[in-house]
Amino acid sequence: MAVTPDQEFPMSYDVIIIGGSFAGMSAALQLARARRPILVVDAGHPRNRFADASHGFLGQDGVAPATIMREALRQLSAYPSVDFIHGQATSATGELDRFEVVLEAGAAHAARRLVLATGVADTLPDIPGLAERWGQSVMHCPYCHGYEVRDRRIGVLANHPMSSHQALMLPDWGPTTFFTQGMVAVDEELAAKLAARGVAVETTAIVEVLGEGLAISGVRLADGRSVALEAIFTAPQTAPASPLAAQLNCAFEDGMTGQHVKLEAGQLTTVPGVYSAGDAASPMHNATLASAAGVMAGIGAHQSLIF
Repeated sequence: MAVTPDQEFPMSYDVIIIGGSFAGMSAALQLARARRPILVVDAGHPRNRFADASHGFLGQDGVAPATIMREALRQLSAYPSVDFIHGQATSATGELDRFEVVLEAGAAHAARRLVLATGVADTLPDIPGLAERWGQSVMHCPYCHGYEVRDRRIGVLANHPMSSHQALMLPDWGPTTFFTQGMVAVDEELAAKLAARGVAVETTAIVEVLGEGLAISGVRLADGRSVALEAIFTAPQTAPASPLAAQLNCAFEDGMTGQHVKLEAGQLTTVPGVYSAGDAASPMHNATLASAAGVMAGIGAHQSLIF
């Protein structure tokens, strides 16, 4: 049932799920089918909103993420124990069996368990022409988008010390140039690996991305040269998109691109009764992985209410 963000409820929920993208909706489905009263709160700003299609998701290959989520909402709406709120959750407090979530509109809702599927925010290198092409011709996941740029000239823009991992992968999709941006030292061993994969190495930094509209035709380097490219892969720096996990005193750990929520078995955080799933709780970011983690979080939350 859809409700307004300022509507008060006289009852508590078994579980409140914050975040309504792949992870959150997958958690909600498990709990809905277990006939548990749940509330899904979603602000409508998923990380994947810049992408036209989701790839590598079994049965949904090439379908827009928004289309997948609309169908998920339609299916979940058939379960009578599910309520939905379109709104921003601004605070979460409490303890096992006694959590409270407050929305931006002011309403407060109680739950015995929480599932945080709040995602991450991306910070891209500050290079003109890069951010506006994010999710289109500038991408982060070869498995998600590599096939769509197959046989084109691909650039890998270093943004953390492990960026060479992407550079070694991408020749399976197209001719690749690795732009180290002064962040990766290419020693003799790495140089040999890159050469074996046919990767060109460019140590002069990219200062501008070139092209018409959202397409890329090349990049301009700091020394004035231009290099022809048609796609760029880079790993953005990531940070939790919501303060809720920190407010609840969940522990975090470092990943390659930023911090994520630390998990125990069954997607449980370090705070009893609080579960987390999706990009906010994993160093690997992928729609299929997020959905699978959401399933586990939903099952974990449900079983914790029994045993």
